[in-house]
Amino acid sequence: MSRTGRVGVGVIGAGVISTEYLGNLTAFSDLDVRFVADLDTERARAQASAFGVPASGTVDELLADDDVEIVVNLTIPAVHVDVALQALAAGKHVWSEKPFALDRASGRQLLEAAHDAGLRVATAPDTFLGAGIQSARRLVESGEIGEALTALTLMQSPGPESWHPNPDFLFQEGAGPLFDIGPYYLTALVQLFGPVASVSAQVSKAAERRTIGSGPRVGEQFDVTVPTHVGALFQFESGRSAQSIFSFDSKLGRTSFEVAGSTGTLVVPDPNTFGGELVVHDGGTDTRSVPATGVTRTRGIGVLELARAVRAGVPERASGEQAFHVLDVMVSIIEAATSGTVVEVASTVELAPALPEDWDPTARTLEA
Repeated sequence: MSRTGRVGVGVIGAGVISTEYLGNLTAFSDLDVRFVADLDTERARAQASAFGVPASGTVDELLADDDVEIVVNLTIPAVHVDVALQALAAGKHVWSEKPFALDRASGRQLLEAAHDAGLRVATAPDTFLGAGIQSARRLVESGEIGEALTALTLMQSPGPESWHPNPDFLFQEGAGPLFDIGPYYLTALVQLFGPVASVSAQVSKAAERRTIGSGPRVGEQFDVTVPTHVGALFQFESGRSAQSIFSFDSKLGRTSFEVAGSTGTLVVPDPNTFGGELVVHDGGTDTRSVPATGVTRTRGIGVLELARAVRAGVPERASGEQAFHVLDVMVSIIEAATSGTVVEVASTVELAPALPEDWDPTARTLEA
């Protein structure tokens, strides 16, 4: 029997990012956040207490709660798939932090498990649901810059080890600038240009070891096992093209996202945010700002959009299929850099429509 009313949510992983998620999820009237679980049950208890969540404990205890319909998987990338498969086996829909998986085989396994169970495996980032990228998509689709032709994206930083108290995992498999930051930019590119058809790339690594710059482990060194600078070229099924740089090797931190069209160029807000200003360059000195309209709430709106989609029986926008395609693109980038060849991207995705401009995460749309 189909359920009605507010959607029960349980959070697995009480680390740093859970604070942002819990702050939003507990404020959405359509959600009922019931449980926080973590290997460190005391940490889970503290987060549950801080946000008024009624229960906390182990993963098994969370999965045994029949009123939890969606599991929000905030674990480290290396166990995203294992935790998601556990949740699916318990009859729960899943929202996972990015990346969707670390390789194509486990990603396909996750999609197939969800399909076989009649469940959903939506995945971050949900930043593309924010006003910035949604407004950019509406402008591109309306012909505001003529025919969209190419895109240029840039993300450069010195790396997160200067501020993150436990940055080791961000320089290991499943992270680095490509897997940690790439999903924001690649998801936005797919939203604007459609599925990627092929990629070529070059990668490098500035140092084999890095040093933690803050927190209780300051001065401690750790191994770097993934590329820390990635340059990629994309050809899309639509015939459009783009190029991107993802780097933890620049002392000059900067971000940029531009879409060039036949009559103008659109400067898109940072896709790792939910809002921002859009700027249209029409040529010469003609420049105009376009206000972003839509949602500016932070991480967690994808969980809400998933919950409402489940109740309505319609596809969610941050789908597992989209996340798998982005994963496929990222794996293809590494393969292209390793082989020195152009790699065809086998997967594709059908995009859901843009969010309505008046979509309101704070509204109560589901009956009690």
